[in-house]
Amino acid sequence: MEGQFARSFVANLEHWVEAQKLVLSSVRKVEEQLKDADRLELILATRMAFRHMIRTLEAFDKWLQDPFIIGHMPREMLEEVQKKAWELLKQLLELDISHTTQFKDYMLKLAREGKLNPLLAAQRREERGTPGVF
Repeated sequence: MEGQFARSFVANLEHWVEAQKLVLSSVRKVEEQLKDADRLELILATRMAFRHMIRTLEAFDKWLQDPFIIGHMPREMLEEVQKKAWELLKQLLELDISHTTQFKDYMLKLAREGKLNPLLAAQRREERGTPGVF
């Protein structure tokens, strides 16, 4: 019984790795096409990346909650995952800070120049509960 469990468990891990390799291969192919992408394609590609990152992060989180996994994982592997996770976290925070700051500055510039789309600005105010004026 134990051998059957191990074979099944390993087969599931191999399936996950192969699926991730397929996604990685697709991402690399699409990356070339994004050099000439329009705004919508860039948005869709970014959202797809976010969805897959979230899926992978959720799987990693479940992985590290499984007593069977963590009971057998060597400390070295845990250290590697922790260090890489923290590097990814720092990179994400740096991207968020930079992007949000750049966009804030750009929005202030557009507002000063009177170039904000009034319909979109009014919709934004309504979503926040602030009455919009057209």
